Amino acid sequence: MPVDICGIKLAHPVINGSGTFDAIAARRVFGDALDANFPFAAFVSKTITLEPRLGNPPPRLFETAAGLINSIGLPNRGLAGYLEHDLPQLATLPVPLITNVMGSNADEVGQLFDALEGRDEIAAIELNVSCPNVKTGLDIGSDPGELTKLLAAVRSRSSKPLIVKLTPNTANVALVASAAEASGADAVSLINTLRAFAADPARPGKAWLGGGTGGQSGPAIRAVALAQTVAVAAAVELPIIAMGGISNAANGQQFLDAGARLIAVGTESFRDPGCAAAVRDGLAQAV
Repeated sequence: MPVDICGIKLAHPVINGSGTFDAIAARRVFGDALDANFPFAAFVSKTITLEPRLGNPPPRLFETAAGLINSIGLPNRGLAGYLEHDLPQLATLPVPLITNVMGSNADEVGQLFDALEGRDEIAAIELNVSCPNVKTGLDIGSDPGELTKLLAAVRSRSSKPLIVKLTPNTANVALVASAAEASGADAVSLINTLRAFAADPARPGKAWLGGGTGGQSGPAIRAVALAQTVAVAAAVELPIIAMGGISNAANGQQFLDAGARLIAVGTESFRDPGCAAAVRDGLAQAV
């Protein structure tokens, strides 16, 4: 099931959702067996920000009837820590590496692009635009105009393929995808988590999660993800990386049928680290 996306040749159409599979930790647990049967055709790093982030205070996770609400808060070493500590290890994975980045304005994103541009270990950049703009307070990816201005300011600062990870928390995701296409994106990925609130059962009206609200993922959002994938596929010619509650090959095939070029397994990997391999193998058997 070879797939070509943005000029990157992949063995099959299954990758990971950013931040849902720690390949470095998995290697410590599974050793060489992980590389021998690596579940993903490309690996997407967790989100990297310019400065280190500790993430949100605990509790950070709340299990729902059909998924998970997380308020992890994007903890990471920052750009310098990623380049020094994480990248050398991720670069030895047996598949292409996609580095996911996020900034709250064009200057931050531009600095991230500049730093990654000369790193041959990185095959592509995924730009997470679910971050609030420090000036407007709006999610950059929720407004086509904001996204257009951001990409106009930074796209020329990297020659690497650029994947824009869209937020689902917007009135018209297809319009935002069109703005990304017109502004130089090479692909789009969707969906990210849906805003959600976990009520503390012991404190009526109070939040369970330390960060207040969080993001819902898992099977509960699959129908929404499919609807947004269909809408974006009808609006743009860009390759689509689709995700949202994929837990088996049948789910994955639905997204491919909806217009996706690649699919990503996310939340299910927390429960079953072998899920993506099972999805990959199931899709292969169906061909």
